[in-house]
Amino acid sequence: MKLIIQDGKEEDRLQLLNKVSEIGIDEVGRGSVFGPVCSAAIVLTEKNGLTLKRLGVNDSKKLTSKKRKDIFPKIIELSSDYGLGQSSVREIDVLGIRYATELSMIRAVKKLKKMPSELIIDGPLSLRLWEGNQRNIISGDSKFISIAAASIIAKVTRDSLMERLESKYPGYFIFKNKGYGTKQHFSSLKENGLTNLHRKSFLNKLNLI
Repeated sequence: MKLIIQDGKEEDRLQLLNKVSEIGIDEVGRGSVFGPVCSAAIVLTEKNGLTLKRLGVNDSKKLTSKKRKDIFPKIIELSSDYGLGQSSVREIDVLGIRYATELSMIRAVKKLKKMPSELIIDGPLSLRLWEGNQRNIISGDSKFISIAAASIIAKVTRDSLMERLESKYPGYFIFKNKGYGTKQHFSSLKENGLTNLHRKSFLNKLNLI
């Protein structure tokens, strides 16, 4: 199949798919009561995005933990570039979750070898700290493979961190709830008290401290 591009030259469709790329961004941990918020930025050519789609890449929430871990190295292998960023619990408590989330996204973008001309961001809220072009896509992790891939990378990275923190902060079932406010987690808080990685701003709003 041949496509006509702006300068009038013909190129094979496969060559075009290798040239066209998109940069997707997503975060995980925004609604957690423990631990940082983490973001990932993924650069994918259209060709490799289609390959990942065939391999089952989708919104991380729609995949099992095993599937996310299995697909993780494939995303890394097929991405042209990727970056990870996070914001600490202190930043979340002091700056607020939206600003802290934006910081984590900007940090992920700044890890890329080349600054992108446009970002594709999951969700309706604009990235106020980014001065370049951006598109905000509601349910973007179900519509763009780059965002879905970013959601998987961020999720697997943060989940792995939570599992490692279990040994340092036992008794809160962090390995299981990944820092989210489950009934078991809240019961453990009443029994064991707060740690330095619990988000006091969140827990205060919930009247738990």
